[in-house]
Amino acid sequence: MKISASKSEAMVLNRKKVECLLRVKEEILPQVEEFKYLGVLFTSEGRMEREIDRRIGVASTVMRTLHRSVVVKRELSRKAEMSFLRRVAGLSLGEVRMPPGRLPGEVFRACPSRRRPPGRPRTRWRDYVSRLAWERLGIPPDELEEVAGEREVWASLLRLLPPRPDPG
Repeated sequence: MKISASKSEAMVLNRKKVECLLRVKEEILPQVEEFKYLGVLFTSEGRMEREIDRRIGVASTVMRTLHRSVVVKRELSRKAEMSFLRRVAGLSLGEVRMPPGRLPGEVFRACPSRRRPPGRPRTRWRDYVSRLAWERLGIPPDELEEVAGEREVWASLLRLLPPRPDPG
């Protein structure tokens, strides 16, 4: 086996700094504290913190570049942006959909059974939401606005809801 002294370096793996003179023919190899081999940073102390920090830095640079070039582009459609974000998160379209039976989804998909009466639709919508909240959550309509105003209480109530059976 041939060793090129001009291309070689020596490193001692030890927690304490140790001098070790290695000779190839008449040349003493320079001793180093760290070196990169196949893209991995090795240190004489045998620790991985520097390598982990380096990898995090590389990943941050890539994510920053993606963010600038893809996520915040005005030319990018909302559909393409959401598709990209789902792929980054490792989710499929079905996994980000609201499961059936959730109250917000029911309100969104609700179809009135009769013709809309004259008047401001907001009050009718509020009546429909009040009726659903009364049926599913047991909150009287006069207390609904107060409970819905307290975000944590409202969220905890919605989490307690069992999924409504699928009518189909």
